[in-house]
Amino acid sequence: MALTIRPLNTGFVTTIPKQYLYHHTTTHYLPHVPDERIEMPCFTFLVEGGEKLLLVETGMAWTEQATKYHHPGSYQPEGMSIIEQLDKVGYKPEDIEIIVFTHMHWDHCYYLDKFTGAQFFVHEKEYAFAMNPIPLYYKSYEHPALGIKRPFEGIEMTTVSGETEIIPGVRVFETFGHSPGHQSVEVDTKNGSYICCGDSLFVLDNLNPIEEIHYNITPPGRYVDIIATWESIELQKKRAARPELILPCHEAGLLSLIKETPVLGL
Repeated sequence: MALTIRPLNTGFVTTIPKQYLYHHTTTHYLPHVPDERIEMPCFTFLVEGGEKLLLVETGMAWTEQATKYHHPGSYQPEGMSIIEQLDKVGYKPEDIEIIVFTHMHWDHCYYLDKFTGAQFFVHEKEYAFAMNPIPLYYKSYEHPALGIKRPFEGIEMTTVSGETEIIPGVRVFETFGHSPGHQSVEVDTKNGSYICCGDSLFVLDNLNPIEEIHYNITPPGRYVDIIATWESIELQKKRAARPELILPCHEAGLLSLIKETPVLGL
């Protein structure tokens, strides 16, 4: 069995790096980090060659929804929804048999009603919080109090915990911190075991040490639990044989990588 991973970008989310991607204690040591709003990709990962056709995340919402309720200026270009991206590589949403979520923020779980043949997997803690978040996270999970429908409303979820095999060669493991029940997805390929790490780290820069302040990583600035976030990044840094085997959802470097290598793991 030879698994491969096809990164599919579903649009662009805007953010201010010094407020979101990097913890405030680190920015003094990172002069290259911009303080103005930038756009980041929003990747999903299609796992082919396995026992079942599997998708990690379904990506972000359309432009109007994304910019009105979430990060201003976020947009989904024409032809870049997960439905259209799958069509470009020869699949329909009903062909997908398994969808695994790292977490259930709005930019990771849209268009679920289109995947009529899929079984959906999410961590039990994540699903519980997504259904009843504190008001601070109403937007992230599109709570009904906002007057809109959650993308996962009425969708049956299979909940998991701990390290769990989803199909042979694909497993989830807990990487709490960014959200209460965040998990990462590890995929075995001929080129090594890749980790689709969701938002447990936003960019590969988060793996870098900052020796001046004795940090062995560069923590991000957005989290529900900074201790769990830190430990999750350490865990993945140790677990991955090489840093390039870690695939953050919002890593801009993947845009250039997939131009040369659209399918990973060969």
